[in-house]
Amino acid sequence: MKTVIAYWLLLLTSCTLLLAEEASEELLSKGDFSKFKAETTSGWEFTNEVKAVSGEKALAYEATDEGPILVNGKTKQKASYLFTKKEYRDLRIELEFMVPKGSNSGVYVMGRYEIQILDSYGKKEPKFSGLGGLYQRWKTEGPKEQRGFEGVAPKVNAAKAPGQWQILEITFKAPRFDSSGKKIGPAQFIEVLVNGELVHENQAALGPTRSAQFTDEKKTGPVVIQGDHGPLAIRKLTITPLSL
Repeated sequence: MKTVIAYWLLLLTSCTLLLAEEASEELLSKGDFSKFKAETTSGWEFTNEVKAVSGEKALAYEATDEGPILVNGKTKQKASYLFTKKEYRDLRIELEFMVPKGSNSGVYVMGRYEIQILDSYGKKEPKFSGLGGLYQRWKTEGPKEQRGFEGVAPKVNAAKAPGQWQILEITFKAPRFDSSGKKIGPAQFIEVLVNGELVHENQAALGPTRSAQFTDEKKTGPVVIQGDHGPLAIRKLTITPLSL
């Protein structure tokens, strides 16, 4: 009898979780930019295969519209910040990416709150600017060395060596607003994993981070990939809307 009850409780829990989520959507498809805003795809292209150039901040590949891997250039260039067409509230992001030595990018959830992508391999002390860090916010006044604030380092440095494929998983709760539009709850990174290791848990983001694409806060927003700080390859970008 206890076994039967446990089974039905497990089934009920599973159904509840399913009701809380919409279908996952993979945004990458061979040569297809249809899931992204057309005006933000400049400098991005597809390829079948990509490798990091050993010891250099560069990728080696041949562009083709038939390729499933998205890249933003062989070396640092002025590729656009890539915006999803859809806007999201609570969500889960699964990103499989690769960077060469010294390269830098980031994922801006809602276009506002950045989780950093960086070649941080071998760094002993995690920093907010390293892979998996919640990037700092920024004020335009005061001494320059005091303008950055509220950056949060990852709990551990889980970065792999440049040229290896890595996985970033983000579970995010959007900021909450009352009926008058007043914010009553901050954005939260419920969980962030880098290569399977927990780097943030229930971490509040009190406002847009530096270089955010929007300076305000709203109920929904796009997912944005930074394109102009260094070469980046992406072979999986899956978004699952949630109800948290």
